[in-house]
Amino acid sequence: MSESEEAGVDAETRAPSRLGRLLFGGTLVYMSVDGFKNNEKRVEIARDSGVPAPELLVPLATGLLLVSSLLLVFWAWPLFAAAGIVAFFVSTTPSIHSFWDFEGKERANQKIHFSKNIALIGASIVFLREALRNR
Repeated sequence: MSESEEAGVDAETRAPSRLGRLLFGGTLVYMSVDGFKNNEKRVEIARDSGVPAPELLVPLATGLLLVSSLLLVFWAWPLFAAAGIVAFFVSTTPSIHSFWDFEGKERANQKIHFSKNIALIGASIVFLREALRNR
């Protein structure tokens, strides 16, 4: 038993901000649901970006993001949750938002999405660290 458990501190008390988890994880849940609603378009984008087996990998990655985000919101299996979100963004960002392959306005648009995803990776790493700290 850990010191905090012995002291009567429950997991929710040690968890990161409930509001922060709801805002961050809730947004990712919304993105996941939107991803499933627009699966065909996302598969096409992935195919055009050279992703192998996009018909399989796109819904699989979207499912990983959905499950991981829900787990993060509820701080259930937080290590898996945060690691799953990191894995999603690390694996999809360079292949889908490869701004270096574009020119003009599309390059600028992809660079914004790439940068946003880097920020989301950073936030996910903060949650991952907290999950490791609370083990």
